[in-house]
Amino acid sequence: MPGQLRGEERARGEHTHSEPPPPAAPVVPRPAAGPDRPRAGVPSHTDPDAGEGLEGLPRRRPLQRHSVRGQILDALRAALVGGELAPGEVYSAPALGERFGVSATPVREAMQQLALEGAVEVVPNRGFRVIVRGARELAELAEVRAMLEVPVMVRLARTVPSAHWAELRPFAEATVTAAARGDLAGYADADRAFHRAVLSLAGNQQIVVVADDLHRRSQWPLVGAPAPRRADLLADASEHAALLDALAAQDPRRVEALLRGHLRGTER
Repeated sequence: MPGQLRGEERARGEHTHSEPPPPAAPVVPRPAAGPDRPRAGVPSHTDPDAGEGLEGLPRRRPLQRHSVRGQILDALRAALVGGELAPGEVYSAPALGERFGVSATPVREAMQQLALEGAVEVVPNRGFRVIVRGARELAELAEVRAMLEVPVMVRLARTVPSAHWAELRPFAEATVTAAARGDLAGYADADRAFHRAVLSLAGNQQIVVVADDLHRRSQWPLVGAPAPRRADLLADASEHAALLDALAAQDPRRVEALLRGHLRGTER
């Protein structure tokens, strides 16, 4: 089948010392921002004919060279969230680059960023293995997020004028829109955007950055876990609107109870 990546292609390339020049018109794996963007087209490993799980990756419009790395990173993150880059599997930069229509260099750079974030690990002379995580790690992330986010939002409930919370309603609505579509990657982006918008009102950018990193890590699926159902996503999304209601009502106890329950829900 044309363009199919088989086992020998997966193992090749990471030990090579030169790479072919990128094509003149590489393709977009996934737009860079917004909950309405299309998903990256990396199919599931359940297809035995998909080789590396990359067969059928759609060709998209040409990328601008300065944005290649960022858009490849976005596409890989979406594939991780959706479970399309399977935990425990090894992927080579040349094989991924071939399917994205770019050289191995931006793919390798994106994978190295994911390694720094703890999503993958380097496998010498082979590529990058997706980290296998357990329920305990997910529970620990939820606990740390609660330690950081709960006191901040409780303080915001006491100090931010009620009328101001209406400005954040579009962020909550974006999570509902993505959940209704069953769009895991879009929901993950909208979910983080909502929490960033709320936390940014504290005026401490370091809190926003650290919380967002923890949040991103909590969105990676567990090995063998089923994909979240649309009903689960919608239930999670509805909690954002309830949290805004409690913040607007300047009810710190209600804010704390809702947020702790919301973060515990991320352990599912």
